[in-house]
Order: sequence, then C-alpha cells, then structure tokens
Amino acid sequence: MTENIPIVNGTSLYTVRTYSSKDYESTIDFYLTLFQLNKDSSANNATFLSNDSNTVSIKIVFEGEDPVKQAKCDETYQDLLSIRDTKDWRTSTKESFVLNTSNIKTFLDILLARYPDLKFQGYPSDLFPMELYTLDPNGNLVGVSNTKNAISTKPTGPPTSAGNTNNVAKFTDNKLSSIGSASNLISKHQSLTSDVFPYLPLSSTGDDSSRKAIAVMTSGGDAPGMNSNVRAIVRTALFRGCRAYAVMEGYTGLVEGGPEYIKQMSWDDVRDWSSQGGTNIGTARCKEFRTREGRLLGALHLIEAGVDALIVCGGDGSLTGADLFRHEWPSLIKELLDTNRITSSQYKTYQHLNICGTVGSIDNDMATTDATIGAYSSLDRICTAIDYIESTAFSHSRAFVVEVMGRNCGWLALMAGIATSADYILIPEKPASSRDWQDQMCDIVAKHRNRGKRTTIVIVAEGAISADLTPIKAEDVKEVLVDRLHLDTRVTILGHVQRGGTPVAFDRILATLQGVEAVDAVLESTPQTPSPLIAINENQIHRKSLVESVKLTKDVAAAIQAKDFKKAMSLRDTEFIEHLNNFMAINSADHNKPNLPHDKRLRLAIVNIGAPAGGMNSAVYSMATYCMSQGHKPYAIYNGWTGLTRHESVRSLNWLDMIGWQSRGGSEIGTNRTTPEEADIGMIAYYFQKYQFDGLIIVGGFEAFVSLHQLERARDNYPAFRIPMVLIPATLSNNVPGSEYSLGSDTALNSLMEYCDVIKQSASSTRDRAFVVEVQGGNSGYLASLTSMAVGAQVSYVPEEGISLEQLQQDIKTMREYFELSKGRNRFGRLILKSINASKVFTAEHLSDVITEEAEGEFDCKGAVPGHVQQGELPSPIDRTRGTRLAIRAVNFIENNQDVIAEARSDNYCYDPDDIALHATASVLGIKGSHVVLTSINQLYDFEAEISKRMPKFIHWTKTRIIADHLVGRKKL
Repeated sequence: MTENIPIVNGTSLYTVRTYSSKDYESTIDFYLTLFQLNKDSSANNATFLSNDSNTVSIKIVFEGEDPVKQAKCDETYQDLLSIRDTKDWRTSTKESFVLNTSNIKTFLDILLARYPDLKFQGYPSDLFPMELYTLDPNGNLVGVSNTKNAISTKPTGPPTSAGNTNNVAKFTDNKLSSIGSASNLISKHQSLTSDVFPYLPLSSTGDDSSRKAIAVMTSGGDAPGMNSNVRAIVRTALFRGCRAYAVMEGYTGLVEGGPEYIKQMSWDDVRDWSSQGGTNIGTARCKEFRTREGRLLGALHLIEAGVDALIVCGGDGSLTGADLFRHEWPSLIKELLDTNRITSSQYKTYQHLNICGTVGSIDNDMATTDATIGAYSSLDRICTAIDYIESTAFSHSRAFVVEVMGRNCGWLALMAGIATSADYILIPEKPASSRDWQDQMCDIVAKHRNRGKRTTIVIVAEGAISADLTPIKAEDVKEVLVDRLHLDTRVTILGHVQRGGTPVAFDRILATLQGVEAVDAVLESTPQTPSPLIAINENQIHRKSLVESVKLTKDVAAAIQAKDFKKAMSLRDTEFIEHLNNFMAINSADHNKPNLPHDKRLRLAIVNIGAPAGGMNSAVYSMATYCMSQGHKPYAIYNGWTGLTRHESVRSLNWLDMIGWQSRGGSEIGTNRTTPEEADIGMIAYYFQKYQFDGLIIVGGFEAFVSLHQLERARDNYPAFRIPMVLIPATLSNNVPGSEYSLGSDTALNSLMEYCDVIKQSASSTRDRAFVVEVQGGNSGYLASLTSMAVGAQVSYVPEEGISLEQLQQDIKTMREYFELSKGRNRFGRLILKSINASKVFTAEHLSDVITEEAEGEFDCKGAVPGHVQQGELPSPIDRTRGTRLAIRAVNFIENNQDVIAEARSDNYCYDPDDIALHATASVLGIKGSHVVLTSINQLYDFEAEISKRMPKFIHWTKTRIIADHLVGRKKL
C-alpha cells in the first residue's frame, strides 16, 4: 500500500507500507539497490532512504504482522505479473512512483545486471523505452522516465552539472536533481563498472604490488582460440585493476619459474592475438609437475611472482593438475614456510590460490559444456578437407576413408559426418563387433551406390574401436571397401592440419567470453568456492564445477575401457546423443523400411523465405531425408510464395537429387522476400488444400517471421492453414524474434571476419592507416558487434546506438592517441565497423573522409565495402549441423501437434481465434539462453517484435558489445 505527498513537478516523499517482516526487509533492499539510495535512519519500524542531495526520500514502514493485508499485497503482485505480456501495467494500477533519468539505457543495464529475472515493461517499446516500469516486492508500480514530465514525449537532456566530467548518466527525480555523483554511482556498482561504464584507464594508479595478480597458462595440446582466451584474460585483468601474468610453456613454466617463464603482461603485449592460431605463450607436457616436488616449485615461483590466482586453458589432464595444485596449496606453502623458502609475510599473504579452468581442446571431450575452445575450428578444417575430397571422389567415382582426431571422443567424426553427408562414421562411443560394423557399413554404402551415388566418404575417429576394444584404423576400413565392394578406395589422414590455422569466429568469441568470465570468477571466488570451469550451453556462458566436469569426462573413457558403451553414451551430453540419432536417421533416408505406420505418415512442405543464408540447404536436406526415414512425404515449395502462386512450384524431394546439398551455400530451392499477402494468400491456401499438406516448415529471416504470422492469422478464413507450422530462423542479421541464433549468421561472421583480417593486414602494413568496413544486417547490430569482438575492431557503430558526433569525436581522439603512441610499430592497423543503417548520413566513404580530416595527420582512413560477400560461400559447420538439428526438431513438432490440430481441420469446426492451444501450433523454433525453445508466433509478433524496425524488442548481444569495447580500450560516452 502506498501514500504519495505530491508537489509541483514531482514527488518529495514516497511512503511504502509493509505487513510482514520479510517483506519489510526485501522492500528496503529493493529500493536501496534500484535507485542507489542511502539508508538515513531506522526507528520505530520505519526506515528512511534518500539520495545524496536529499531531493528524493522514501520511507519504508512496517505496520506489524498482518497476514490479511500481506496476502492482498501478494495477490496484487502476482496479478500484475500474470498480465505483464498482455496488458499495460499503468492502466491496471491506481498509482505509481516515477523518477526521471537522463539515460534510461544505463538504468536498464543496472537493473538487468542486478536482477536478471526481474520482469519489466518499457514504453513505447522495450527496445527503445522512454519509460520503464517494474514491481517492488509489495506489488507497487515503480518506474523511471527520460521525459521531462509524465505526459511529455521529449527526452531530458544530459546532465549539465559541473561535476559530471565523465559524461556518466545520473539518475534524477522529477525536479531534475541529481541522485548521486558519478563517482558514488561507480563505487556502489563496483562489480558492474565494466558493464555499465566500459572505460579503460590508459595508465594504472596506486601501488602496483598492492593490486591482485592473475596469471594465465595454456597447457596440453594447442587449440585455435587459445590466443583469444589469453588476450581476453590479460586485458580483462588489467581492466579490473589487477596485474596480469602469463605462465610460458605450460606447467614447465611453473616449475622453472623466474620472469622468463612467469612474465608480467601489458595491454599491448596481446595486441592482435585473436586472429592467430596455436598459443603464443607456449604449451608443453611436464612430467616434473606430476610430482609433489614439481608442484612445490610451482607454488614457490607463483609466490615469488606475487600471483594470487591462476587460470588454466587446457584439456581434462591440464585441469586435473590445476585442481590438484589448488587442493595441495595449503600444505605446499606450509612446507615452503617450514623450510624457510618463503617468509611468514608471504605465507600470510598467499594463504589461498584461486583456480579457474577454460577448456581448450579440439576434441570437444569435456563433459558439462557443449563446445570447447578450438573444436569448431578443427571441425571447419575437417569439413573443408572433405569438401575438397568430395570433388575428386566424384570425378573418379572413388571411395575415401578420412581419419580425424578425437582421442576417446567421436564428436569431430560425428559432426563432420552430418556436415558433409558422409556415408558412414566410426566412433568410440558406439562400437560394434568386427563383423557387425563391416556388414553395416557395406550395406549402407552399397545402397547409396545402387541408387546412383558416385562418391563414398567414410569418416574414422582416431579412437574408433570394435566392441572387443580392437582399434579400427583407416587402412582396415579401406580393405573392407576394396575386398567386399570392389571400390577404388583412398585413405586420407588429416593429422595436425586439424589443429592449425586461425580460429573461426565462434572460437574467437567463445574464448573471449570465457576469458572475461574466468577473470570475474577468480575475483569473486573465496577459499571455500570450488574451482570453477567456464562452460557454454547452447548460447549461454555458465560456471560449472571443474572437479565434477573432469570426473564425468574421465568416466566416459573408463566406461569405454570397461566395455560399458551404454554408460559411455549416457555420460555424453544430450546434444551429442541427439546428433548421433539425427545422423543415423538422415543417413538411412528412403533406403530402409519407414519407422512410422501408414496412418501416421504425413505430407510436409518446406519453403525458404528472405535472403539466402548458410544452412538453408542443410535444413531442407535434413528435413527431407528425415521425413523419408519416418515415412512422410517431403515437398519443396520452390522460389518462395511467388513461385507457388505464379507457377505452382511444388515438387516432391528425391534423395539422389539432394546429394551434396549439406555442403552448398545459398538456397537450392530458391528464395525471395515476398510475403503471403503480397503474393496472394488465397492462392496459397488453394495449393495447400490441393496438395493436402499436413505441416509446413518455413526457413528464413524476418519476412519468414511475418509470413508465419500472416498464415496463422488467416486460419479463420482458410482452413488449409490449420496445420502445424514452424519457422526455423535463417538470416545473417540474426534479427528474428524468439531466437538468439539464426542459420547463416555464423557463416556470415566467418566471411566478414576473414575479410576484416585481410583488410587489417593491409592497414598494419601501411602502419598509419585505419579502415571503415561497412557491415550488412539492416537494423540489427548483431553482425557488426560479434565481428568486432572476433577481429578486435577499435570501434563498431550499430543502428541500436547510431553515430553521435560526440562519440565519433571521442573515437577519433582515442585512435589519434593510439597512432601517436605506436610510432610506426608493426601490426598496428585499426578497424572501424559500421552497420549500414547505423547512420543515414555517414556512408563508409563519408565516415572515412571525416576521420581522415579530423586525424590531424596522425593517420588516414579508407572505406571498404564487402557487400554480399558477407552472405558467405560454403556454409560453416555450425550452420550445417544446427540446420540439421533444427530441421529434425521442426518435423518432430509437426508430428507431435497433429492431434492438437485435428479438430480444427474438420469441416464443422467453429474456429476460435483466441484458442491458446491452436496458437501454439504455429511457432518459432529458436535458441534462447541455454535452451532450444518453441514460442507461438502470436506471442512473439504481438509482444516481442518491433515490426516497423524488423527487430526483436529484446537485444541479447548488448553485453557482447560492452565486452568488445572494453577489450580494445574504447571510451564510451
């Protein structure tokens, strides 16, 4: 219950009444945190909160325990939460408490950082809000506005007080008075400083020895992306005010010690490391560290260097050693003290060693994480090699046996098998007897050959075994193919080429995000905190238990050695098992008896809508072949909705005609941007009815999103659309609501990254040059933001932020200072990424001219426009394999919703447009956080989409931009 005492143009006192002690405490904490207030006093069951200038005061009153009134408050809170997505809170409450802020974006960043699950409403939209509302624990509506008053639509200007020298946003009440100085706000959000105020000081202050020291080490086999991980750790440590060290040559560096092996790192030491393969700080396997004496020397040398925390990037063996090192640390330093090798002061200072692990391994064999640093780069090398091999195999109608790395894990072989449509794979997790695997392989290859396929590709993991643990080598497979099928067969062992080369975009970004999280993890760790391992699940970075992750990983190898292959498979993550089942399903296509009985078999259509995107062909191929294995009849609608309405371009899909589609870019069935209403929705309904489609899969971008909504909305008039319909997002812009990932975005990232690497090399060679690269993406800054992180661009301008003259001036000033300090050093080229729609005035050429003019002769700037090169050529392995995964999920969705939609398809059904169950049969299949989710098109279109801007309301890559900025030292205004 609230009580307001209004004054002109604002509220001087706001009183909140609570009716339980628990609610009283949580309400105090809420307002302290949300508005950054101070607790003035507490007396007689009342607490007074105010800002530094005493212009805003809040009184929290505890009226005593009153269950009836408390229940009413709780009911109000839950009622408002339940209508959050359907009704405006402002129309559902009698009163609200609103303060003004000059920068609502900064306020939202703080709000989400402290309360990531807190519900809020933004007006006029969540994407570009001028007002932002949330609920306090008592059910009261609380908000901030950047308008001058409650009915104005004109935002307030930035604070102009003399104390605001850093251009940091200040929160103000309705009288536009300051809630706190910039320095106070920063001190109260010390843990959020980098997220809210991305600024890197050019010089350190204070006693260097008093600052926390964080060391990073790479160990075990090298993996592409390790350098990105080291760069992120070093620069984030410096950004957080710590000293940064690199332990050279892995654990050998700990044993050897000294400044040669435990080297203090500066900001500039890791410049341009993201684009380099391998590990620049070296790695080695160290027998000495496996002994206690070796670990004792490691402890001594870390203490001598003054290191407080150690981050290890490596595989399970390296991380096991790291955790053992931490476990023994108390006894190690006690022994060092007892033998007078360290002083009592050092013993007291270095009582604890915090350890964190980031997984660098091309094998992708670590449990609890979907991907390890380097795995997708290695997979990219394998797929590229097999694509090349496929060409020569086709020419001679040959068979090729390709051996890939992976040790005890068959992930590389499995994913390569899916991405290249290999005929057969041999992996350690699913062995068979020598006779069984030979019979099975020959049966599948013979069926493929009999149906007209000219090539045969068999992929063998280096750890492949038969059921009796006998190793299966590439030569063994070759002999079987030659002896039993009489195929002209060659063997290719890819070897260490799989480890080499520059990392792909995914590994650069993954390694960077994990490096930043690792530094945060060790800074937040206590002596009681278990050693964390930084993992990724779907699209979300997580901290997992290092000990538990390593144990599960070792359990897989132990289960295989014990011939308990069922257990070994169960210990792999569910995504691995899903991929294996997918491979077997699409590989059988129409060669075996269908899985489903006749009454369950469906007629399914697939159509591509929007611009071409990598992975579209993979989705079509996988959908069709999976349908064949189930017994469904797959159809393709060629050339989008216009192809259907003008030419009745519906064709059933044939397995032989689709051979090689997995590896092809673009769209083999054609695509365009026309929506159903533009093409003639009535004619589309006619053809749907003519072909009696039981389900529809749409693959495409924002036009596909609009198409699904139009078809769902037309169900009332056209019963032909009362079928399950699902959208698989596919667009390089990654702007489809309901998903944080779209097919084609990874291919586009890689293409743009490679282009930028070449441009940056040119800029570095000239020594005093920067390039402005124009990036596609429409109103979405995803491609520019992620590429900026992958290539280490100095600046990226995106439509969500625009290009302000003040920020442009600051960016030019920063670059001018950098070039002045560089003094012509090597590898000092600078990149500026600009989304096409970031500015209607500045093209790449215009922007480069302005920068050159303002650079005062320190450097010049050129424009570069990659254009449609950004759509990519061959789809990346990520887009290929995710295309397969999402396509099969889409078919399953259509199968599972046949009963739900059955009644609505009957002739005498009275269509109910508000039926929630029917709405759910038209959904978007996307990835949100750590989950693959289905969300109804109605929910997304009405509440989560900015249709006029062709954008989702919720921008998931904002934090990525902040991290990219602080890793290059960009100063944001």
